Amino acid sequence: MNIDMIEAAAQRLKGHARRTPLLSSPFLDEIAGRHVFVKPENLQHTGSFKFRGGWSAVSALSDAQRKQGVIAFSSGNHAQGVASAAAAHGVKAVIVMPADAPQIKIDNTRALGADVVLYDRAGGESREEAAEAYTKAGMILIRPYDDAQVIAGQGTTGLEIAEQAAEVGINAAEVLICTGGGGLSAGISLALEAKAPKMKVRTCEPQGFDDVRISLETGAITAHNSPAKGLCDAILTPAPGEMTFPILHRLAGQGIAVSDEEAKRAMALAFNRLKIVLEPGGAVSLAAALFHGDALAMDTAIAVTTGGNVDPALFTQVLQTYG
Repeated sequence: MNIDMIEAAAQRLKGHARRTPLLSSPFLDEIAGRHVFVKPENLQHTGSFKFRGGWSAVSALSDAQRKQGVIAFSSGNHAQGVASAAAAHGVKAVIVMPADAPQIKIDNTRALGADVVLYDRAGGESREEAAEAYTKAGMILIRPYDDAQVIAGQGTTGLEIAEQAAEVGINAAEVLICTGGGGLSAGISLALEAKAPKMKVRTCEPQGFDDVRISLETGAITAHNSPAKGLCDAILTPAPGEMTFPILHRLAGQGIAVSDEEAKRAMALAFNRLKIVLEPGGAVSLAAALFHGDALAMDTAIAVTTGGNVDPALFTQVLQTYG
């Protein structure tokens, strides 16, 4: 993984991915006690930054590989990113999703033209078992984070952050990123290392599922011990990736863990102050910026809000409680 791969991915994404803006609000600055900017990747195609990695990976396939079709494992956002990219390139896509994934993500993935295969993770079924027939048929697996082209695609977010921050006179900031397996955090870290070296990535996770934070502290990949299901479904992974962790260990600062309540409060504030819709897992970076100022060292924080594919009933409940 290097900056050349990220810049190549940016060329393939040009005209296809949205260049999401940097947003700000004096109300959020007051809560945080510092300047807070938000990079709303929830406004990206399919409602998540995952579109970048999906497009990067599918567009990098050879003609022969495209004929084989692609398969992906996902609870929803990676699923939609790969499905959308596959449809645009005329590639058959199969997405293996847990049956308890948010229904909106299952429905959207099917609407994008992918074949959805559901598996019962609560009952002990593995995604590999559900996908066995398709992988044996030779379909190309696009991993959600431990895939070089996926990381490169996610890293294009970092290129935009460097450009947009420079446009408003920012050359030093802590860049807070909602983190599951670490593909986005690793890609942005590499991009900023090359383009804005005074910026420091900080990984953000839900409490109890903060395997990246723990791994950064111990210096080795370490899994969390929480159950598979939680509020922030989009970023619940058992451990950081084999490809992503070495990058984060070298370039990222200490991780931050936020509570579910803080994530919900951040969702409500994002809606009321920025007029954007976030899912819980996509709001933990903003929650870290707003409610964990004691963990930050710089006067400016840039929170990458990563997804907006929230169940309507949950979003309504959050606004009624915290709005």
